[in-house]
Formats: sequence, structure tokens, C-alpha cells
Amino acid sequence: MEASLLYELFPEMVERRRHLHRHPELSFKEEQTSAYIVKKLQQLGIETAINVGGYGVVGKIYGALPGKTVALRADLDALPIQDEKTCEYASGQPGVMHACGHDGHTATLLAVGEYFARTREQLSGEVRLLFQPAEEVCPGGAASMIAAGALDGVDVIYGVHLWTPLPVGTVASRPGAFMASTDEFFIEIHGQGGHGGVPHKSVDSIVAASALVLQLQSVVSRSVDPLDPAVVTIGVIQGGTAQNIIADRCKLSGTVRCFQEETRTLIRERIHALTEGTAQAYGADAVIDYMSGYPSLINHEREYQRFMETAPSVFTLRAELSPPIMPAEDFAYYVQKVPGCFMLVGAGNEQNAIYPHHHPKFDIDEQAMLHAAGLLIAMAESYFKEHA
Repeated sequence: MEASLLYELFPEMVERRRHLHRHPELSFKEEQTSAYIVKKLQQLGIETAINVGGYGVVGKIYGALPGKTVALRADLDALPIQDEKTCEYASGQPGVMHACGHDGHTATLLAVGEYFARTREQLSGEVRLLFQPAEEVCPGGAASMIAAGALDGVDVIYGVHLWTPLPVGTVASRPGAFMASTDEFFIEIHGQGGHGGVPHKSVDSIVAASALVLQLQSVVSRSVDPLDPAVVTIGVIQGGTAQNIIADRCKLSGTVRCFQEETRTLIRERIHALTEGTAQAYGADAVIDYMSGYPSLINHEREYQRFMETAPSVFTLRAELSPPIMPAEDFAYYVQKVPGCFMLVGAGNEQNAIYPHHHPKFDIDEQAMLHAAGLLIAMAESYFKEHA
């Protein structure tokens, strides 16, 4: 890796990240972000495919000599959150902001593309850049990009996530199950509305839904092996129109996170059984819509070992074994198809990058983008060297 070239590219990396931060777009709506990427890639003379599986963009950089194909991925989408930061690059879109670092991922991969475009004479093989839409919302953009051929001919894939829980200068990953699967469920309790002063003439959907919320807390604590990590969270409960009206309908929704497919199936069955049983116990009916989302992200052993071997040589980064984490990632679909490794790059500091992901004041230490670019480049170069 030519560190001097990366240092040269870093100021523009920051500029691009701040531009994207000012102009965020929600999942499946990344039209202008996609156009921005296409323009930058074409200026670099990189072969570009547009509208891949939605607003996805694929860039292909061919080396002077034949060899393997390494794919590198970044995600594009922002979140429906109002930016509360006071800085010159704060979001200009009301109610939309990059609160998870995807702007940094995109700026990083553009710099990586420029790096390999400038050094293609020394490259043996192909570097494929995957700019993916819609990571934040199921069904996500990875599956549609794969269906559109983005992984055709790819031998290995790497991805990074700028991660503020880690201090800048630290990177982490793990072999095997790294990030959780994610499922979502939407339940509607149907009761019988009536006067708040005459409850015995009605079926109170809010009471039934409230009981169900408590019952669902027993799924993990009483049905799942305590040594098998899992989460069932109710994020929304909505019902009623006035203080003296018994609501005939109440809605609730939540998410399920775990690592084992057997546990995933068990939790789904328990949620269905508890929903139907609790509604029946209160004289109500229930309709449940259960959506299977991303699978667990499973890193490949050899590519994790490559990470541990390679990272310390990149700007003297400190590489750590991460514990399994409950956030989900549709990068999981890529590593179901080809070997690969997903890596966390420390982006936290004690000044401005102190807020958790998806927080209205979320920000990153931009030095982390330099580390992320170096890590992706070093991983690709290591793979090319091993398979020369």
C-alpha cells in the first residue's frame, strides 16, 4: 500500500463525505447520491454500471495483468432522523441525516477507487467497487445487487463499517457469526370498541396488547438457551383516539435479533403462539405480519485471519477480536455467496464523535476514513499477492 498516495487523497475524502452528509437520501431513494458516485467514477476512467439492483453503482478497475477479482462494498443510504449537529456540513434535508456513517463509507470507497485507478499498472486482477443502496431498510439492497449480477465472477469481498463505539486507531472483527440476523413483526389486536365507563361491554385492544408486550419479554428469558444471544424488542405500540373511548384496535411492532437459524425459527414460533394465545385470553383477535430480514453475518475464517495479519501494517492500527454484536447488516448476503470479511473501523473520539449510531448528533472522527481506505486496500493487495 502506498501510504503517501492515500494521504494525498484524504482531503478530498473529507470533502466528499461532508458533501454527502449535507445531501442525505433515504433508503431506495438514493438517486442523487448514485449520480454523484457515477460522475466521480467516470472522471477517474473507471468502467461504471448504473442502476444495479436499484440505485446501486458498480465500478470495475482492471489491472495490467490478469488475476482474481476482489469486491469492496460501501452503502449509500441515510436515516429518517433530524440532524441536531451545529456544524457547516450538517444535513440540509429536514428529517433526514447520515446517522450511521454511510456517507463516510461512500467517500472512503471513492478514494479506494481512485487509488487503484492510479496504480492499475501494478494491479494483477480486478477490483470491483460496489456502491449499494438501502442497507438500513429490509429487504435491503445487497440481495437485489447480487440478483443483478454485481457478484458475478467475484472471488472474495470485503466491507467496513466506521464504528464510533471503537476509538479511532482501533479496528475489530471476528470469525464466524459476527452480526445478528434481523426479523421484524407487525401485530394488530382487534377488540371491540366502546365507552370508557362501560368496559364490560367492550373488548379492550390496548389491555390485550399491553399484556402481549409483557408476554413477549418471556420469549428470550424462558424459551432461548441463556448461552445463545437473542433479543426481542417492541419498538412501537399505538392505539386509541381519546381518554374515554375503549380502542377497538391496537398495533405493535418489534424486531428480533439472534445468531443461530434454529433460534430464529424458535423465536418466530413463540411470538406467533403468544400473540394468538394472549389475544384469545382477552377475547380479542390478532393479525401478525412476520417479516424475515437479513441473515446473520458469517465471516470466513481465512479472511478474518487475513484481517488480523494485515491490519497492524495499516497506519499501525490496533486489531481486536470483536464480540458478536446485535446490529444487523445485509453484507451478510454477500458472504453467503463468496468468501469475505466485514470489519469495524474505530471512528470515535472524545470531542465530537461521542454519540451512538442513529443518534441525532451522530458524527465520526474523519481520520477513520483514512484507516478504512488503507484497510480495504491492504486486504485486497494481500489477497492478490496470495493468489498471484
